[in-house]
Amino acid sequence: MRYRKDRYGVPLSALGFGCMRFARSGGAIDMGKAEKQILAAYNAGVNYYDTAYIYPGSETALGEILHRNGLRDKVFIATKLPQYMIHRSPAIERYFQEQLKRLRTDYIDYYLMHMITDFAQWEKLKALGIEEWIASKKESGAIKNIGFSFHGNTDQFLKVLDSYDWDFCQIQYNYLDEVTQAGAAGLKAAAAKGIPVVIMEPLRGGKLVNSLPAAARKAIAASPRGWSPAGWGLRWLYNQPEVTVVLSGMNSDQMVEENIRTASDAQTGAFTDADFAVIDAVRNAIKSTEKVGCTGCRYCMPCPQGVDIPGAFRCYNAMYADSRTSGRFQYAQTVVMTQNPAFASQCIGCGKCEKHCPQGIPIRQKLKEADRALRPLPYRIGIAIARKYMFRKKK
Repeated sequence: MRYRKDRYGVPLSALGFGCMRFARSGGAIDMGKAEKQILAAYNAGVNYYDTAYIYPGSETALGEILHRNGLRDKVFIATKLPQYMIHRSPAIERYFQEQLKRLRTDYIDYYLMHMITDFAQWEKLKALGIEEWIASKKESGAIKNIGFSFHGNTDQFLKVLDSYDWDFCQIQYNYLDEVTQAGAAGLKAAAAKGIPVVIMEPLRGGKLVNSLPAAARKAIAASPRGWSPAGWGLRWLYNQPEVTVVLSGMNSDQMVEENIRTASDAQTGAFTDADFAVIDAVRNAIKSTEKVGCTGCRYCMPCPQGVDIPGAFRCYNAMYADSRTSGRFQYAQTVVMTQNPAFASQCIGCGKCEKHCPQGIPIRQKLKEADRALRPLPYRIGIAIARKYMFRKKK
């Protein structure tokens, strides 16, 4: 196993075990399989295990497995505060204590503010005293490192990144998300500040393995490297020195074994021009299914009405490159659940964006199409209810 260091020089395994997708049987976590896979990863040198409060049964399962095998002090646990569920200060401590109990520990190595999509969410937490709470936990040793996981756009990521002295951060990043969400710009900005970056969704939840179009599979098969689709996705990440840990939601013995092999021999800067050409071919094959040829350059921004134009198009495209559910879920994460609405329906047709689009996209027309696809009536109702709950004012 190769290792990359955190902010304080502590070696972290290049491969992190994502505990959201433990194998399940009858709806419950299959403890036998989960334990076998965690032990296999540990014995191969994996020392970073990522879970969260809202992953069903995950914290409890991880805590039990580590406790039963005497591994708690030999690995690093990363888990997350469900900030979207917090509206009053006492809830912060209540959730944290519940997590300690689930994980059978009295400290967390890497603690994150979970699923930040908007700088306003961090501002809300600050108003509830989160900075003072973090300081007290770090002083007592209950939290070793503090960070945040992010699912918004690049601009919002940079605001959150610059707003606090973070120890690390976690972003969705892969060869399809190079210019979306935090993107390469966010990755490099964090690295420039000396902040380690943990990567989630390196394979888009398996979409870059199981849902590749025929042309993409053909490009991979034609390469003399002999790497699998998963290997290409992970190695593309490991090629970048700014990447610290790559999480994989492993739930089969084969997946654990393959990812360990990849993480053990992949090196920074090892990609050749031919390798990048394969990634380009795969990316282009996926993008050929797109509805809008948006590159995410953001020349159309800012929109006078606050519409997240690239965000809407990225999610619209994802409906056809991945699945309708996936595209709509991404839209909910990155556009819908921001304090200031950024819906495509806010467009008033001023045309300012189209004057600056290098691709010549008929943005006004395409925004209407995207909005109809991303927000059918049942989703609009659900969105209205979710926003009312998330952004309700404290009494």
